[in-house]
Amino acid sequence: MATVAESKALRRLFSPRHIAVFGGASAQEVVRQCKALGFDGQIWPVHPTRTEMDGLPCFASVDALPEAPDASFVAVPRHATVDIVRQLAARGAGGAICYASGFAEVGGDGLALQAALVQAAGAMALIGPNCYGMLNYLDGVALWPDQHGGQRQNQGVALITQSGNIGLNLTMQTRGLPLAYLITVGNKAGNSMESLVESLLSDPRVTVIGMHIEGLDDVAAFSRVALKALRQGVPLVALKAGSSALGAQTAMSHTSSLAGPDALYDALFARCGIARVSDPAGLIETCKFLHVHGPLSGKRMISASCSGGEASLVADLAQPRGLEMPAIPPAADARLRAVLGDKVNVANPLDYHTYIWGDLAAQTECFTGLMDCGFDATVLVLDYPRLDRCRADSWGTTVAAFAAAARYGGHGATVVASLPEDLPEDYARALMAQGIAPMHGIPDCLDAIAHAARIGAARARLAHLQPLAEVLPLAPAAPDALHGWPSRLTPDDDINLHTFSIAAPALTLDEAAGKQALAAFGLPVPRGQVVSAAQAAGFADTLGYPVVVKAVSAQLAHKTEAGGVQLNVPHAEGVRAAVARMASLSDRFLVEQMAGQVVAEIIVGVQRDAQFGLSLTVGAGGILVELLQDAQTLLFPVARDEVLQALQSLKSWPLLAGFRGKAAGDVPALVDAVLAIAAYAQTNATTLLELDVNPVLVLPAGQGVLAVDALIRLSGEAHG
Repeated sequence: MATVAESKALRRLFSPRHIAVFGGASAQEVVRQCKALGFDGQIWPVHPTRTEMDGLPCFASVDALPEAPDASFVAVPRHATVDIVRQLAARGAGGAICYASGFAEVGGDGLALQAALVQAAGAMALIGPNCYGMLNYLDGVALWPDQHGGQRQNQGVALITQSGNIGLNLTMQTRGLPLAYLITVGNKAGNSMESLVESLLSDPRVTVIGMHIEGLDDVAAFSRVALKALRQGVPLVALKAGSSALGAQTAMSHTSSLAGPDALYDALFARCGIARVSDPAGLIETCKFLHVHGPLSGKRMISASCSGGEASLVADLAQPRGLEMPAIPPAADARLRAVLGDKVNVANPLDYHTYIWGDLAAQTECFTGLMDCGFDATVLVLDYPRLDRCRADSWGTTVAAFAAAARYGGHGATVVASLPEDLPEDYARALMAQGIAPMHGIPDCLDAIAHAARIGAARARLAHLQPLAEVLPLAPAAPDALHGWPSRLTPDDDINLHTFSIAAPALTLDEAAGKQALAAFGLPVPRGQVVSAAQAAGFADTLGYPVVVKAVSAQLAHKTEAGGVQLNVPHAEGVRAAVARMASLSDRFLVEQMAGQVVAEIIVGVQRDAQFGLSLTVGAGGILVELLQDAQTLLFPVARDEVLQALQSLKSWPLLAGFRGKAAGDVPALVDAVLAIAAYAQTNATTLLELDVNPVLVLPAGQGVLAVDALIRLSGEAHG
């Protein structure tokens, strides 16, 4: 969380009493834009040679200013930017926006120059460099060197973006979104994304915060602020850009292939109740719906249109988004039948036909019947005609009827145009003024409703949500941590952990050692023992048939592909034949009892990332891991209910729950097993590189689970 001083500095920058501008043409444009937006504070141009700027007197230097400015816009060359920021900080200024480029984004000496800029700013708020600026439409502040499309507001949505051009484009939207702030952050050298969000949370006029994110510097800190926003009731919406590999992936790990580039951000956003959108239009529409209605308490909706085609389209698009369209309750059904007559089939979605088109009283009664359902969202599909060629009088009647019904007591009242251009901005604003969400495009509208429902669900479990664990630095595994393991450790070549700056030597535990380490934390493993070829058949006789025979070597990460596994061996002769076939792979063999009836195979893995630290993945396991790609990723610390929800979200969940009369799996035992693996990972958080338990065999309910294979890689030098 931001300190009191950091928060105060940002508030001075965002809502200044006075503004200093440095530079030439860009600085002069800031002056013009502030005047045009109605800023009523003082504006102080600073220039070493000019006497005036857009009618305002110029000051020669920072020292010549009447007092320390709350906000400064610095549009001078990059080296001069550092000098001016240092002078502002020494004077006690609130904050500065640095427009110049040529810093860390260009590499080379730009990296050192950016570090010098941050040092020069000290405790002063700093946005940029290489950024376009900030617009505060609530207070008329335009630290912005260009035209923009927004206007003054009393309340609205704050948007933060790392791209100046995307920010500029967002101000030009004509979809009725009321913008409170538009902040571009460029290189993010100074204040972090989470500090900006936290500052915006202190402004009660901000209803929603939308973010265009290219990357986060401190995901644990961001998670704390995101949960603060959730508690405060200010929804967060994220447009996450970029698909670069974030995980510390190696060729040996199944789990790394499942926890793809964006899986960790997906897990972060899901955990913190943040809506993730895929494009700027989705960002606008989701922010708009949340601005009007906030989070929803559920995902039940009803839609109405005067077209069967539109009705079926809504139904088709709602289902894959997880939205529910329940049957209309009896009381509402009777009310609708009474007003619509026998020729209309009353159902959800509702095609109310055109029999009552233009009839204000009848349409009001119809839409009130929709509101009577008490669902979480009530959607009216309505495309306006082209106003340059057509008349829209009767459309006004329909909207008036819907607004009247919404005042009666509707939930999530929404008007959506199937084509975005078919809902003009003036009409969108008029709808919003009446508490109706004006939405552009059915897919984006339904996405927004689904996001609002998920945020509502996150708020409902807020008491159980925890921020992310701090990322611990990697350290070599201690010798005493490895003492007593009967199997071997194999030192690997240095592996490059992608986003880590250095390669780390890795130690791979063979299967038996890995299982023993995990069993100490409560993970059930089969009965078995590591033996020589000569001992294998005798031990199998003692254990009882059928058995599994495996070659044991830390260099055999994928034993099945290498021919190092033999299942369902029925007798001693089969054991001798199996070890003979595997002799080229190892001189040590793991003989284990074969599991009985298996309901499902699950993979549980842990992987390390430079930003996120350790994360845990559960998914459909066995030999089809990469083919099925059915997995969910969780971030640490991991809670029991999160594990269960992750399992229930798998496409393979029906196998665990009992599919088509087949036995259900022992889900509680599976959750216990996942938590045991998580406990091992947390205990070894500073040394664990990656871990795969694949598969965990899920037995019928009440019979437990068995982890039949494990791969663990640790950092450090080989010991003993």
